[in-house]
Amino acid sequence: MEAATAAEIVAAIERGSPRLVSFGVSHQEAWAVGLACGGTIRVFVEPVVRPEILEAARGPGGEVVATIIEGQGAGDALGISADGTVRGNADLPHDTLRDTALAALRREASGTVTVELPGGAASVFLEVFPRQPRLVIFGATHVALALVPLARRLGYHTIVADGRAGFLTPERLPEADELIQAWPEEAFDRIGLDDTCYICVLSHDPKFDEPALRLALRSPAAYIGAIGSRKTQAERRERLAAEGFTPDEIARIYGPIGLDLGGRAPAETALAILAEVTQVRYGVEGEER
Repeated sequence: MEAATAAEIVAAIERGSPRLVSFGVSHQEAWAVGLACGGTIRVFVEPVVRPEILEAARGPGGEVVATIIEGQGAGDALGISADGTVRGNADLPHDTLRDTALAALRREASGTVTVELPGGAASVFLEVFPRQPRLVIFGATHVALALVPLARRLGYHTIVADGRAGFLTPERLPEADELIQAWPEEAFDRIGLDDTCYICVLSHDPKFDEPALRLALRSPAAYIGAIGSRKTQAERRERLAAEGFTPDEIARIYGPIGLDLGGRAPAETALAILAEVTQVRYGVEGEER
């Protein structure tokens, strides 16, 4: 398939126009050549790498490039930013496509949609360029030490904040992208919490944890998790309710933090936290907490 695609690229360059090609193999043929299963792959081959793609790939993310791959205007494209801005002159329904593209961006999942154009239906590929997710950890505890390197390997920009200078040192957290010595209000203000943030409150000290949770709940963070036993979580929720937080707001807190994988060691807890963060990030239904 790779060799066939290379030949199609040469043909596209010579022709000066794009083409959608399909490669398929039956299950019987797949087994014959050592593949586990069959299937079909569609490849959109273009004579040049378009500027919309280069701009999105070189940028900070938060971008979707919508390209007509089949039908009227094949090869025409629009760029759609996370703020809803649409760039380009392709003959596509901007409003409908914007909503669909932004939904794909939130899911961090590229895909193909069908749109109706004056000349008939067209297939549009939504290529998602997501922003890098940020794992924000408040509390430089033993769990944080295990969480940072694992999160970095999963592509997160890691930020660890703590008000205690003795805990927050480069020697303890050599792989952290940022270390911020501050109380929650100052730390979160410097970070700028947004929907790319996955917040883990790990200090296990109410004077840090509870202010951090109040601030996190007022932010658009994608995930808010807090360490502590079920009893601690219940008491914390009661205090937040007494302060005026609604049941829906309080329900945003994942606590006890992490999926119940059975482990209790710091590295096992870190794994459980990232498993839950991954589940939330990709919108997978989990067990009721």
